[in-house]
Amino acid sequence: MNFKKMLILVGVLIVVGAVLAACGGTPTTEPTTAATEAPVAPIPDTPYLAEWQGSAHNDIASEPFRHWDDAAENPDGVPTTCAKCHSSTGYQDYLGLDGSEANKVDAPVPAAEAQGIVCVACHNAGTISKTTVMFPSGVEIKAGDDVRCMECHQGRESKVSVDEFIAQFGEDIDPDAVPAPIKNDQGNDVKLGFRNVHYYAAAATLYGSMTHGGYEYEGQTYDAKNTHVEGYDSCTGCHNPHTLEVKVDQCAFCHEGVATVDDLKDIRMVSSAPDYDGDGNVEEGMYYEIQGLQETLMAEITKYATATAGAEIKYDEATYPYFMGADGKAYGNWTPRLLKAAYNYQVSLKDPGAFAHGNKYIVQLLFDSIADLGGDTSTLARTDAGHFAGDTLPFRDWDFDNDGNPLYTVPFGCVKCHTAQGLPTFLKDGGTTVVTSNGTTSTTGVQSMPSSNGFMCSTCHNEEAWPERYAVNSVVFPSGKTVSFGGQDADGNFVADDSNICIACHQGRESTTSVNNALKGKDADVVDAKIRFKNIHYFAAGATIFGGEVQGAYQYEGKEYVGQNMHADENGKMNKCQDCHDVHALEPKVEACETCHDTTDPAVIRETDVDYDGDGDVTEGIKGEVDTLAEALYAQLQTYAAANGGELTYDAASYPYFYGADGKSYATWTPRLLRAAFNYQYTQKDPGVYVHNPKYIIQILIDSIEDLGGNVSTYTRPEIPAPAE
Repeated sequence: MNFKKMLILVGVLIVVGAVLAACGGTPTTEPTTAATEAPVAPIPDTPYLAEWQGSAHNDIASEPFRHWDDAAENPDGVPTTCAKCHSSTGYQDYLGLDGSEANKVDAPVPAAEAQGIVCVACHNAGTISKTTVMFPSGVEIKAGDDVRCMECHQGRESKVSVDEFIAQFGEDIDPDAVPAPIKNDQGNDVKLGFRNVHYYAAAATLYGSMTHGGYEYEGQTYDAKNTHVEGYDSCTGCHNPHTLEVKVDQCAFCHEGVATVDDLKDIRMVSSAPDYDGDGNVEEGMYYEIQGLQETLMAEITKYATATAGAEIKYDEATYPYFMGADGKAYGNWTPRLLKAAYNYQVSLKDPGAFAHGNKYIVQLLFDSIADLGGDTSTLARTDAGHFAGDTLPFRDWDFDNDGNPLYTVPFGCVKCHTAQGLPTFLKDGGTTVVTSNGTTSTTGVQSMPSSNGFMCSTCHNEEAWPERYAVNSVVFPSGKTVSFGGQDADGNFVADDSNICIACHQGRESTTSVNNALKGKDADVVDAKIRFKNIHYFAAGATIFGGEVQGAYQYEGKEYVGQNMHADENGKMNKCQDCHDVHALEPKVEACETCHDTTDPAVIRETDVDYDGDGDVTEGIKGEVDTLAEALYAQLQTYAAANGGELTYDAASYPYFYGADGKSYATWTPRLLRAAFNYQYTQKDPGVYVHNPKYIIQILIDSIEDLGGNVSTYTRPEIPAPAE
């Protein structure tokens, strides 16, 4: 048993012993129909008593515990639907500690017993072994001790319940029309109305798309759990479990200028580069970005309600049911589209810590709601730079298995580049020579890992020698070739360079070697059903830059290829990843191009009068030369395919990319066709090939066209530079 669990157990024994002594007996094992006595208040020597006494959980005079005091309106006290979170008796009933059915409150709790959340609510035989919690969406989350908090701080609605409610009004319901009322089981009319997520749904915000607390629009992807940093990605990691206060002093370890809770609103990490709310301020904290989006969404809700739903709408955060009509009564002209957007607006407001719990998830909900109402999102931002875009496929591809069951686990073959901890784990244990504060390691083995919301600071920065980046001496490419942006010293040893961190991932997953191995012993022009397309994977910029040295593209036997593209700077500048890209926003430093070029647009730059593509235009940018040759290769692929098996089409956005006439994966591959298709895919999956190493790319395009039997007489293949003397 670890020390934390031991402390909890000791606390439980102390509290339970005190309760039993005060009650003068032992707990009954018979089911109860209703609680008859208020939970026993902690005795004076109870651990953490002073901390708890000043907390909201002990504020028994507040609305969460006094809402049911009017006996005329609430003759039964706290109803079963509310008792779990608004009384300690109800919470214990829900756990089944009174002998009743677990995961259900069996009876209302008298209002007099709503005396706050006392020790035994969380410290008891049920919670000490509880490890999972069920959310309103029906998703069950495993989270250890924090499930005690999450049972209540999860909200009471979700995308699932909102959709189910709307579906009752018809399968083909008009999203922009107010539907006719339906009859409930008692024969009463039920109108489409507002669905309230409820208060302080922090866990729903924290877990994002894993629990679907917000209304997530079809066709969109959303951030999952906000992992933040180790030790500060849970309820008790960031909050004192007894005072409930945020551990602000610990936030200050990493966030400068944080001394109060209010200071947290000003925090903005380098992973949040875009101007989400479109106000032109990319320095303000995420709290204010969300606030800006909330204002925009409310304006769209107001406009839509009048113009489409047919009635004015107003919002009052402090008055149930929050959305009111012009007459001051509950708004009544709900359409499905308006309901979804209003629900998300409420989700963003009712968790006051949403900017810390899951700000990216909230940004996405607000953005999509604005867009769905027809608002202008051209100045807004939904997604972050690629390394931090937790809502995109590179980080969300493993959320579910093939049957749609929650997975959230990235397989070992993908963790290095698709999880926050994969790269540092690989550098430590994956066989790459790494110099860290602990010395050099060289072992193997990277296992599957939980999926991430993009990278974290520790993905590239060594936490043990903060803020230094990992010192990577060299990188092994899929071809087996080893290179380094730092070059080699006089003794032939590779020298570390920051750009080596980048190409540890941006290297592709295939090479000339792997293609040749797959095609070994096969006739070049014979269709073989066993041949499968080999995909270079995405953004293999490192392989492009090093060209023939690492053989990332398919290089034909008997041909010579240029090596590392050293660009044009004699001093070694503008030749590495960090020279040309912002290391966090990832955008090219286009302004730096003007140092040597007359434009900041790399697509129109050319430094030669050679007409590589044979179209007679020697003024177009080198990108134009590459694009023309890529188009010619695609045409040649189709011509060859038609002559050797059938129709072939390419779809860059849909795996496995090459398709036959039946719309299914292309199946009539010959070795010759596969090699050329591999190179075509290579040029499409590194969108910066014309900058990274244009001569290398032009060489493989021309060689592929020629190998397929195409006429290359009008093309000019780049020459190999003579070795330096």
